[in-house]
Amino acid sequence: MPVKNFILSADTALKKMQRMAYEIVERNMDDQQIIIAGIKDSGVIIARKIKGFLKDIFKGEIIVIEISIDKKDPKNISTGGRINFDDKVIIITDDVANTGKTLLYALNPFLDFYPKKIQTLVLVERSHKQFPVSPDYVGLSVSTALDEKIIVETEREEIVGARLE
Repeated sequence: MPVKNFILSADTALKKMQRMAYEIVERNMDDQQIIIAGIKDSGVIIARKIKGFLKDIFKGEIIVIEISIDKKDPKNISTGGRINFDDKVIIITDDVANTGKTLLYALNPFLDFYPKKIQTLVLVERSHKQFPVSPDYVGLSVSTALDEKIIVETEREEIVGARLE
């Protein structure tokens, strides 16, 4: 059985998400509502964790929604319902930013509206951008070889850790 090379433990991941929640409050202090749009599956778990940290420090309303992206046809995106995103603060969350492609496609459903702000949050960012999307909030930034992968492991609604493959 291969040894797992963890670059982020569950405890450290929680601390990083807590720090990012404080950053969110600092940048959105005057706003009344934040919509956290988690990219299915791990991004939704991270979105819920961030909401848990925000509820004690953010005075406004916090809504979590799920973004589903069809990997075979990335233009096929669903946000699980019809919400008016006009004049809203939207934070798109995902587990790992590799090339920026997923975050770029995740912007699509919000472009039919006039949001106040769209920000992005990732637990782990790699240094191989191919698309012009850089996360606003980053838990851990890692330089990797092109052939390496970062996997964020989850168990139920918990982050187990992130490992390098």
